[in-house]
Amino acid sequence: MADKRVLMVEGSDDAHVVKHICGERRLGTIETIHPYGGKDALLDSIGVRLKESGIAVLGILLDADTDLQARWQSVVHRLQQAGYPHIPETPDPDGTVITAPANTLLPRVGIWLMPDNRVPGILEDFLRFLVPENDPLFAHVEQSLDTIPSGQRRFHDLKKTKAKMHTWLAWQEEPGKPFGQAITARYIDPDLPAANSFVRWLQRTFFAP
Repeated sequence: MADKRVLMVEGSDDAHVVKHICGERRLGTIETIHPYGGKDALLDSIGVRLKESGIAVLGILLDADTDLQARWQSVVHRLQQAGYPHIPETPDPDGTVITAPANTLLPRVGIWLMPDNRVPGILEDFLRFLVPENDPLFAHVEQSLDTIPSGQRRFHDLKKTKAKMHTWLAWQEEPGKPFGQAITARYIDPDLPAANSFVRWLQRTFFAP
């Protein structure tokens, strides 16, 4: 199939979040959203995807984790190896979109580093931006996690927001909805301004001419 649009993501949570945001914001459908089961497998597959026949657009969605610039360089290196000569030194805060090099069969490439292309973090840090402001239940979640004695807390600091989001969803009217369903239920609000940059990046990457 020619002109395929493909989005590479780390895991199924990322895939469901993107699908539901596309639906709620009426963007359209990305034909293929491929979870790779982790960042290393995704990064190792970029070169193959770029050379795959029939792909017109390739999106790359990764967590920045603890080092935004290192994650950016890991993507840039693979794009340069594939033949993209003009790549910015730092990610665009609004999401990076790189046009296909002239006289090649390479695709247009979009890159988004969670949470916002500006700071270290993960998917759940982005979703935290979509919790309604001053939500009283979320304040209780934060207080509860903050009172866990340091010797009893079993998650790394990087995963603190992940723990908050899952706890907060466990306390809703319908407890424990996965992230995608929580977007449809409007526990997580895809219409909040914090989602707009991500939505515009999806539009520019996948739905622009």
